[in-house]
Amino acid sequence: MSKPRVIILGGCGFVGRNLVQFLVEKDLTSKIRVADKVLPALAGLSETQKEIYSKVEFKQVNLSRAQTIAKVFDDEGGAFDYVFNLAGETKYSQADAVYQENIIDVSVTCATEAAKRGVKKFIEVSTAQVYDSGDKPRKENAKIKPWTGIAKAKLKAEEALKGIQGLNLIIVRPAMIYGPGDLTSLTPRLITAAVYKSLGEKMEFLWDKDLYLNTVHVRDVANALWHLATNGKPGSVYNLADESNTSQGTICPILESLFGIKTGFMGAMKSKMATSLAMKVVAETANDKHLKPWSDLCKEHQITTTPLTPYLDEELLYDNPLSVDGGAIVSETGFKYAHPKVTQELVREALDYHIKNGSFPSKLI
Repeated sequence: MSKPRVIILGGCGFVGRNLVQFLVEKDLTSKIRVADKVLPALAGLSETQKEIYSKVEFKQVNLSRAQTIAKVFDDEGGAFDYVFNLAGETKYSQADAVYQENIIDVSVTCATEAAKRGVKKFIEVSTAQVYDSGDKPRKENAKIKPWTGIAKAKLKAEEALKGIQGLNLIIVRPAMIYGPGDLTSLTPRLITAAVYKSLGEKMEFLWDKDLYLNTVHVRDVANALWHLATNGKPGSVYNLADESNTSQGTICPILESLFGIKTGFMGAMKSKMATSLAMKVVAETANDKHLKPWSDLCKEHQITTTPLTPYLDEELLYDNPLSVDGGAIVSETGFKYAHPKVTQELVREALDYHIKNGSFPSKLI
């Protein structure tokens, strides 16, 4: 029996590059086609990943445009078996029109074509931010109440895809994904910690140590996506979250150890007082404090370009715990998390990825 043929939409992004690496290193496919609007040469891949991408087929395409999507699926070798949708806007606080085009339209356009082509599994990667936030771990049947613009668009995409006739859909809702190549999950906290080390100041967070920021390692995400493509049932929805029950209190000791800084918390009452004035002002004040020192650090260490930023988005500063139960995929499908706990070693590995790419100062840790 021949190995499956796959398409990875948004395959040059954070999760995409790790999925490509996983599939190539495990030799699980007969063909990988990556479709993305960003060229691999401009995507900030690691040296290992650059070599890996020389072994896969790449097509540059705007995935939101129905008139160009056919070329993503056309192939002389025949039909593709699995399609992984990792494409979509990742920046917070964007206009609704941006999310409509770059999340909803992308998902619907690609999924419609996948259904037309008889794709065996279409794996839609959504987000656990679609659940009503709270301290109790959210299972797949929890109340839906998205609390970011991205999550609202992801939910609309989910609902639209469920209505596409003939689509063999599986939806995945991961918690905060961290690991090599991460830009928006734990990495902004690492960058901010570097800023506070350079300033010689204590790093304080809004709210308290119990604010949940549940996590899942990107290699476990890649493994889970393949596991569901080969074992999952169409129509199913699965969360992805490790066993760490990660919170601010989990992350701070790691930051302290890596950077030699002190951390603390403003506490609920002080945070509420600050945010009752205007969260926008709180975010602007924090960004004014962090952005210039980070720029100065990069200049000092001869880093001329970097995708990394300590910028804090207003949407992520509210008291919205991300608490996710990722156990159903284990109990129902036999999946096993290889990285069940967030560790200092795993966080350091993620940081080393950027250091080796020349986008983070190597002498700060």
